[in-house]
Amino acid sequence: MADKVQKILVAGDVEGRFNQLFKRVTNVNQKNGPFSFLLCVGDFFGTDNSQWLPYKSGALKVPLTTYVLGPHVPGLSSNYPDLKGCELCENVIYLGPNGIYPCSSGLKIMYLSGRESEDKKKTDFSFIGDDIKSLETQCGSKQVIDILITGQWPKAVCNYAKKPEGCDPDDFGSAMISRLAFNIKPRYHFCGLEGKHYERLPYRNHKVLVESARPVTRFIGLAKVGNPEKLKWLYAFNITPGMHCTEAELNLQPADVTECPYSEAHLVNLSSQAKSQSSGAAQFFYNMNADFNDDGRGRKRKGGGDREFERKRMPPKPTGPCWFCLASPEVEKHLVVSVGEHVYLALAKGGLVPEHLLILPITHFQSTSDLDGDSRQEVEKFKGALRKMFKNKGKCIVFFERNYRTQHMQVQAIPVPGETLGDIKEAFMEVANENGIELDEIPKLSDIAQVAPPGTPFFYAELPSGEKLYHRVKKNFPLQFGREAVASPLILNTPERIDWRECKISQDQETELRNKIRAGFQPYDFTLEDDDDD
Repeated sequence: MADKVQKILVAGDVEGRFNQLFKRVTNVNQKNGPFSFLLCVGDFFGTDNSQWLPYKSGALKVPLTTYVLGPHVPGLSSNYPDLKGCELCENVIYLGPNGIYPCSSGLKIMYLSGRESEDKKKTDFSFIGDDIKSLETQCGSKQVIDILITGQWPKAVCNYAKKPEGCDPDDFGSAMISRLAFNIKPRYHFCGLEGKHYERLPYRNHKVLVESARPVTRFIGLAKVGNPEKLKWLYAFNITPGMHCTEAELNLQPADVTECPYSEAHLVNLSSQAKSQSSGAAQFFYNMNADFNDDGRGRKRKGGGDREFERKRMPPKPTGPCWFCLASPEVEKHLVVSVGEHVYLALAKGGLVPEHLLILPITHFQSTSDLDGDSRQEVEKFKGALRKMFKNKGKCIVFFERNYRTQHMQVQAIPVPGETLGDIKEAFMEVANENGIELDEIPKLSDIAQVAPPGTPFFYAELPSGEKLYHRVKKNFPLQFGREAVASPLILNTPERIDWRECKISQDQETELRNKIRAGFQPYDFTLEDDDDD
C-alpha cells in the first residue's frame, strides 16, 4: 500500500504571483518531496500577470505538474486560450469549468471553476445548477471522490465547528457547493478566494446507526499566495487513492470527527434562507429524487420536464391545544425562566429536583430532529449556559428527550450531584435492562437529527461525561423512563418522585421557585447580552 501513497501540494489564489509560488514549491519539493503534483484553487491569474511571460515562453520552468481552475471574476478569461480546458504552458494545465479528473495513480479529483451565478445565467466565471447536477451525475452513487477543488467556499461549512476568524462562510459561500459536497462526499475539499486559512475538523458523511460508514471529509480553505498576514497558503498532505484502500481504511472515523454540516434538513433551510435574503434571483438546492405536495412532503412525480426545487419542510402543527407553544393560551407563563429568539427555558412541573428545567422551542416543533438550524444552535446555547451554572454549584447535568406520545419538543435538564458522574451511565443501563429496552451509545460528536430523522420516535440522553444514549422507540415505551433512571439509587435515590404528578406544588410555590432560579441563571443568560437600557 505504501507505494500507492500520493504526496500532494495545494495552493490558494496565486493572482499573478507566480515567482513566489514556484520558488516555494521548488523548496518544499526538494526538502519534503517528491510531490506528485500541485493544485491551485481560487484565481490563478490576477490584474498583473507580468511574471507569467517567462513561464509561458519556456524561459522559466514550472517545477511540478500544476492543475489550475478557471476565472472567478470578470476580465480574466483572456488568460485561458480554451475555456473548456487546455495546457497554459509546460507543466501548467487548466482543468476546465467542471468535471472529474482521473489521475494515472487512481486519484479522482472533482473540480468546479467560477462562482455561483446570481442570476442563473452561466458565464465564463460562474456556474449554475445544471453544472452541479452534471457533476453529481458523473460521480454516481458508488464512485469515491478523493479530492474536490472549488474556488468558492460552501455555505454552512462551519456548522458543528469553530468559524474562521474575521469571516463567515454563510455570508459569501455558495449553497450549491454545499449541496455538491453533501451529495458527493469528497475525502478532501479545498477552496480559495477569501484570503483566509481555515482547516475544519473532519466531518462524517453518514447517519450514525442508520447508514453504513462512509469516508470523512476534510475541508481546507487557503489564503492568497504571499499574503502580508502570512496566513497559510500552501498545504501538503499524503493520500492513498480510494480505489486502492480497503473499506475499513476508507471509512476510518478519526476521534475528532464532527457531524456533517450539510444535513438534509439544513440544506432545505439554506434554500429558503437564500430565497428570502436575495433581492434578485434565489439560490436553491435541487432534489434529484423527489417532488413535493403542497404540504412539503415527498411524492412521486408524474410526467417529465425540469426538476422542481426542494421546498422547506414545515414543522408539524399541533393537533390540539399545546401546553408549550409560548403564544398558546394554555402555556403556564409563570414557569418561564428565560426567553431567547427561538427557544425558551422553563421550570418543569413536578420536577425531580427543585431546579429541574425544560428547554423548549417557542414555536411548534415536535422534536429536536425537526428543529431548524437557528433553533438548534440556541438549544445548544441554553445547554452550555446550564452546564456552567450547575458546575459552579458542584453539580453536573443530565439532558434527555422523549419523542414518543408528545406534541411539543421538551429537552429535560436535571442537575444531579457531581459525585454521581461515574454512575449515571450505569443507572440508565440498569433501568433499560429492567424495562427490556436496548440503549445504544452513539458517538459523542454525533447529532440526534442525523441518528433520528424527523418523525422518528426516540429516547435520547446526553450524559455529563459527554456520552450519548439512544433508543429507537417501536412500541410500548415507558413514559417515565428518563425520570426513573435519574431517580434511581445510583443517582438521586428518589423513586417516590418518578411520577411528576406526585411532585406537583402550588402555583405560588412554582412562581417563587422560578424567581429564585431566574436570579441564579442571570449571570449565565446569553439572552440578556444584547439588552441596552440607553
